[in-house]
Amino acid sequence: MSTPIAISSRDNPLLKRIRMLAQDSTAYRKQGQIWLEGDHLCRALLARKKRPATAVFAESYWTKAPHDLRDAADRIITVPDALMAGISGLESPSGVGFVWDLPVADIPMAGKPTVVLDRLQDAGNVGSILRSAAALGFDQVLALKGTAALWSPKVLRAGMGAHFALNLIEALEVDDLHGLQVPMLVTSSHQGNFLHQTSLPWPCAWVLGHEGQGVSPALNALAAGWVRITQPGGEESLNVAAAAAICLHASATSLG
Repeated sequence: MSTPIAISSRDNPLLKRIRMLAQDSTAYRKQGQIWLEGDHLCRALLARKKRPATAVFAESYWTKAPHDLRDAADRIITVPDALMAGISGLESPSGVGFVWDLPVADIPMAGKPTVVLDRLQDAGNVGSILRSAAALGFDQVLALKGTAALWSPKVLRAGMGAHFALNLIEALEVDDLHGLQVPMLVTSSHQGNFLHQTSLPWPCAWVLGHEGQGVSPALNALAAGWVRITQPGGEESLNVAAAAAICLHASATSLG
């Protein structure tokens, strides 16, 4: 286990960088690192056999932290509890956080089960969809320009560790999807076959559109088919994260 380095100044350059990562949704793009706050996200990273660049502990937590967290990184930092609270983006600050180097992924994988996000705006929806994708056997999530930042703190918290199981690429254009080599199924509230009556291909790419505008005409032009979910209760549409979970589960269970 590395000897921890104590930092007590809020103006320390490392703490300034972490504070930015914790509170600015797109700071990770400039810094090339992400901030994982809390026991659950930190352990989710370790469970995928990945190692953070730096582990940061509140002083009160360091003395009682489990060994797997204490041994997680070569660089260990301890800070006063008040400084940890100042870094935190949470209402109830955690005692531990990791700084992890952002993985480099710039080319969509061909022939893989995929989820395509078309300008989704809500971070909670995006994180929930990532969680469903990882749980249901999808390999990658591709976000077109205009989609909420995939590695933002809010999406990370909503994803609950799903990020570490997926190939994630963002800021894509529609033309970047031509090499997927799998049929693209577009979700719709008003056209296409009902999901429960559809024979689903595998692998495939599910396309999920903007919460209000739906899937763009350019993506609709690439569709192998449109799928809608029956709603006996009569509501106009489902929340996009709920619709995604239903569709991805239908794909996963169609295999067996």
